[in-house]
Amino acid sequence: MRTIYADKIIPRMLAVKALRSLWPGVIWSPISHAKTVDLPEPILPGAKWLQVRNHQCGICATDLALLNVEVDPAVSPAALPGNERFYLGHEVIGEVIEVGPEVTRFKVGDRVVMESRFAGPNCHTQEIDPPCEFCARGQVRLCENASLGQGPSGVGGGWGDGYTAHEDELWLVPDEIDDDQASLIEPTAVALHTVLRRRPDPGDHVLVFGAGIIGLLTLQMAKRVEPESHVTVLARYPHQADAARRFEADEVVTGGDLYTEMARITGAKLYKAPLNRGMLLGGFDVIYECVGKADTLGDSLRWARAGGTVVMVGVNLSALKIDLNPVWYQEVDLIGSHTFGHETWHGREVHTYDLVIEMFQNGEVIHEGLISHRFPFEDYKQAIATAMDKRRNSIKVVFTY
Repeated sequence: MRTIYADKIIPRMLAVKALRSLWPGVIWSPISHAKTVDLPEPILPGAKWLQVRNHQCGICATDLALLNVEVDPAVSPAALPGNERFYLGHEVIGEVIEVGPEVTRFKVGDRVVMESRFAGPNCHTQEIDPPCEFCARGQVRLCENASLGQGPSGVGGGWGDGYTAHEDELWLVPDEIDDDQASLIEPTAVALHTVLRRRPDPGDHVLVFGAGIIGLLTLQMAKRVEPESHVTVLARYPHQADAARRFEADEVVTGGDLYTEMARITGAKLYKAPLNRGMLLGGFDVIYECVGKADTLGDSLRWARAGGTVVMVGVNLSALKIDLNPVWYQEVDLIGSHTFGHETWHGREVHTYDLVIEMFQNGEVIHEGLISHRFPFEDYKQAIATAMDKRRNSIKVVFTY
């Protein structure tokens, strides 16, 4: 089994972080925290475990952040003992090739995608009974027992031939969903959960800050959840702006005086002062912040109307210095959105993955054009470089097997 993983070995991570700008190849050097390895074919570690052979896997910004050490060992998740080795690749569609004797949800030949595998253990995968309150509600990403370390861990990931997983870490893919759609289930679920954390109302001014894959999918989900909302997308690159227009953005902003543009779109009053970027009074009802940098989050808080909401889905695994005064002064709600989970949708209690699969089946998600590049896994260095450089017009880069 071939795979790529990143270890939480602080000296190696700091070395890569310090040298990467001068020596990009340090990531693949012997001193790196990341390794491309050939492992022996794994043995299923438990009765409820199975093995998957990969078909296709997307390259996610979270994987790249771990690979390139765009993380700070001082951030809060790094304190958790369960986060020691990360097998990279989770936007993966594959086929079950072996099942343990007590597996009930899958059989050999089923096509599956990862659900909780990348995020680490939870009560179900550790077979803890009774589960914590979050796992009992289907919100396994918030598990209170995630770092207990009970039971075995899976080997391998989406970046490689395959992997082993507990049956509760996977999701069945219907036959009518093709591999391209299946590899987009995970990021689409992230986008849908983001929108459902604060649903737009009819007539709301909505801003999607960032037009990478999550931003473009968040745009689509916002329009599906509330078609009568007015959605603006802030895009950095021309190909992202073109994609946002194809996916029904009401307005696309690509540059210029952003504060003036946001005031024009929302009808807000713009105030500037010396040594100050400015402040809107008025502004957006909802902002989905899909970048995760200090400047973008700070601008989002200043562009939200009084009583508005900024949903933080973009992640930066570093400590950020941000002006939080709008949270106090304008009573702006700043809330987080961590991947996906259990949703309330039109009176139903349902998992985000089920909603996304239904949307794909009903033709409500436009996936054509989102996968911009395909590489065989043998060209993984070129694939990763393409995913990192948006000037190559990349949106979603995938490995094919």
